[in-house]
Amino acid sequence: MDDELFDAVRSEACAEGRPADRARRIADLIRLRTRRRWIGIYRVEADRVVNLGWSGPGPPAYPRFPVDRGLTSAVIDSRTTVVSNDVASDPRYLAALQSTGSELIVPVLIAGQVVGTLDVEDGRQRAFDEDDRVIFERLAAALRDLYIP
Repeated sequence: MDDELFDAVRSEACAEGRPADRARRIADLIRLRTRRRWIGIYRVEADRVVNLGWSGPGPPAYPRFPVDRGLTSAVIDSRTTVVSNDVASDPRYLAALQSTGSELIVPVLIAGQVVGTLDVEDGRQRAFDEDDRVIFERLAAALRDLYIP
């Protein structure tokens, strides 16, 4: 993946405008360039996780949910990327789209704190590998300015 996508995400993250509008544009950019089925960008608050923007075949099934639910809770607790390449067998998975086979969630960290997540869903099982993890972690790092007031 060339640096053009990372630069575009970074530029959009620090652009003028509402965070939700910027997040939707970023989700579209990432989904189109990575050819993944669904992208969600979330803000992590004290007790809940809130969707800021998404791109894909439908809205998030859970636009807001408690921080202790789903794969996202494992990301928040560990401050590391979580990959589930078979969500049907993963009890942590919060069903979003029934056709999801794999999900990868990356934390957005500022000063060691999880302030947001980048959620990537694919219809296939075993859709994510180490190269995907590296790419989406770079993209999540490019999102940091989205969370700075």
